[in-house]
Amino acid sequence: MNVLQSIAAALTPVGLLWTLLIIGVATFLHELAHYALARWQGVPVKSFSVGMGPILFKRPWRGTEWRLSLLPIGGYVEIDGMAPEEGPGGVYRQPTRGFAALPAWGKVAVLLAGPLTNLVLAVGLLTLTFSAQGVPALDEVHIRGIIPNSRAQALGLRDGDVITAIDNRDIPETVTVSGQTRPGWESIRDALATSGRKAFTVERDGTAREVAFDWRATVNGERQRLGIEYGPGVRPASVPVAFVTSIQTTGEAVPQLLRAFGGLFARFFTLDLSRDENVSGPIGTAEIVSRAAALSPWALVQVAILLNLSLAFFNLLPIPGLDGGRILLVLIGSLRGRPLTLAQEQAINVAGFAFVMLLMVFVVVRDVSRFF
Repeated sequence: MNVLQSIAAALTPVGLLWTLLIIGVATFLHELAHYALARWQGVPVKSFSVGMGPILFKRPWRGTEWRLSLLPIGGYVEIDGMAPEEGPGGVYRQPTRGFAALPAWGKVAVLLAGPLTNLVLAVGLLTLTFSAQGVPALDEVHIRGIIPNSRAQALGLRDGDVITAIDNRDIPETVTVSGQTRPGWESIRDALATSGRKAFTVERDGTAREVAFDWRATVNGERQRLGIEYGPGVRPASVPVAFVTSIQTTGEAVPQLLRAFGGLFARFFTLDLSRDENVSGPIGTAEIVSRAAALSPWALVQVAILLNLSLAFFNLLPIPGLDGGRILLVLIGSLRGRPLTLAQEQAINVAGFAFVMLLMVFVVVRDVSRFF
């Protein structure tokens, strides 16, 4: 099987369609937020494109040319006063109208609107998920699978059982081990790391019972496994509780996203093409969406949440060419009391754009290299 056949085998037509739809909606709302904040402040918007590349269809409406472009990836919005304007003699100069004439807070509002919209969309989808499926119960261990012929099966444990106490002690919301705080349901791993008599309080169909057994953590130097797949329990939640939980979950995801971006940059600068499970390129993303589409609609919602969070925080990175980089230039100009010169701004933006393009090429190459 050649590389193209391997890539095709990893994807599905339905998965590709869902990938384009999820990314398309996230990008459209991102650009629409830029558009709305610019128009709200009286700044004209020349064009708004869904997709990139050659224009397939265009129509003027309310002073903006709305476009549908060939490549169904991304999109863009041309806000008056963001690009250099042509002066006398064909010489380009720093713009003085539109976006350029806004105060610093107005410029930041336009630039910040896109990432914030993706963040709000992610929180909204999380709230919907928690409202429909419940919020994680960190003080419960929910058994989600039993490995055949395992110790767990011999003990009578079943898929769907909930462990509420270990060794007659209720499972706490959180546990702190070696200075690190973890959710309480992970304490079962610590309990099974030591040998001795163990006792689980297990709830099944509303009835609690005790499962006691002797446990050896290692046999002949090999770590023993109980044979369960597990995670936190789930409790029904009202919309307010679901919303608060979604905010907390988003806050907990930020350090993980920043570490993932940091790992990507480290691999980029060292040309490390080894696979990184934390960051996926377009093929890897489509592969993940293909698997999610085969599972359930809620799995697709989880992918949409992650993509919107990634888009929001990646765009906020202070890299020239991204929204975060543009915000940084606005703040620098505000602190200096005057904007950067056209030459300075163009040099910074060109360097930033080149870096982002090289980073994208690296991600694609690394994405494809795993099929060789």
